[in-house]
Amino acid sequence: MRREKSARLRMRSRQLPDTDTTGPCSVLCMSVRDLCDITFCCRMHHLTSITTSPAFWRSIPCQRSELRLDYMLACGQTFRWKECSPGYWTGVLKGRVWTMTQTDEHIWYTVYTKDQSPEKVCDGLKVTTEQNKRKNNTVPCTLSKKVKKEEIFPEDVGVTGDVPRLQEDVDCKKDQEVLEDYFQLNVSLRTLYQQWERSDPNFQRVAQDFPGIRVLRQDPTECLFSFICTSNNNISRITGMIERVCSSLGQRLCQLDSEVYHTFPTLEKLAANGTEAKLRDLGFGYRAKFVSESARTILSKHGPDWLESLRLVPYEEAKTALCSLPGVGAKVADCVCLMALDKSEAVPVDTHVLQIAKRDYVPQLGGCNKSLTDRVYRETGDFFRNLWGPYAGWAQSVLFCSELKKFQDPTNPIKPKGNRKNQQKKKTASSA
Repeated sequence: MRREKSARLRMRSRQLPDTDTTGPCSVLCMSVRDLCDITFCCRMHHLTSITTSPAFWRSIPCQRSELRLDYMLACGQTFRWKECSPGYWTGVLKGRVWTMTQTDEHIWYTVYTKDQSPEKVCDGLKVTTEQNKRKNNTVPCTLSKKVKKEEIFPEDVGVTGDVPRLQEDVDCKKDQEVLEDYFQLNVSLRTLYQQWERSDPNFQRVAQDFPGIRVLRQDPTECLFSFICTSNNNISRITGMIERVCSSLGQRLCQLDSEVYHTFPTLEKLAANGTEAKLRDLGFGYRAKFVSESARTILSKHGPDWLESLRLVPYEEAKTALCSLPGVGAKVADCVCLMALDKSEAVPVDTHVLQIAKRDYVPQLGGCNKSLTDRVYRETGDFFRNLWGPYAGWAQSVLFCSELKKFQDPTNPIKPKGNRKNQQKKKTASSA
């Protein structure tokens, strides 16, 4: 049944008339039943092709050298995105569910909106069906003018001919602003890479295989409580924990295929009585206490807007404030400062970063002590800040990403050209 509806939808998109339909009632070129079929199909599935469903996609210009989704959404900065189909990432951002993919020159995205029925798509057209009476999600189906050949980007293979696209309206501009802010596209990554390469030969070697790695600008609440969960943990397990707490305490947004998406819990939800016990049942262990107590501390001593206000204070002040919360040490505080509070000089240091520093930069760092003491932590961060400058945290993210096993796996399609560790060993041996 679903396959038949999807096939009918593809046939109708090919048979749209050639007239220019720019008005708000342009969907009238389709029957009421057609519109309901579109709503039904989009409600049930992830969109995983810009070629078969071009009407539901928008794009913003962005070269791969400026942003690589396959690195950025899987490297441990955020834990809310899943690759639902090769190259297509679905997750929650700003209280809505998005799917993104990219070509050489553009980021393509679609947004699934909650509880939208066809009557909201076109003024004057009211459709009442059993499907749109239910609380569920749809994709905006307002059609505008068809894409002309000169408007097709050369790298977007398969998006050819006259196909419908989403109306360029105010919401479209807001969505673009959300993505530009989230990925901090106002920062030229090319310029930063060039600066770091001039000052650091080791970074120059790494950058060849790891382009497009930047720092996300995340919601401070989600970022803080996500990283409280990272202690003695790995990316896969953290992702599962975040998914469970969102399903349990967050607000339901929509269901795509078998996947149900939720918002991240509010501070009030995390601070509520019984939350700690619930988090323990969800597998948070000792972190459950830190999550609930930190949420209560923020609400009782500072207020709900306190975390976001830390964006306006200097780095050291923001870090000190975060470290006053239960379960927040220097590393978690630096992660939040870097990825949510606009402190680009923050350099999170864990055992992996310490290994990079000692192996490739300062072998004597920390002496014989292999543990990450407060003194060694400060010395490591200061060294990289002096080396890389005001965006040191961004440069550290590139090196951290290069060390992840998932990007060194020979079966991984985005594996870099060679194993940098082996290359470094060979170079050292040849120069000895």
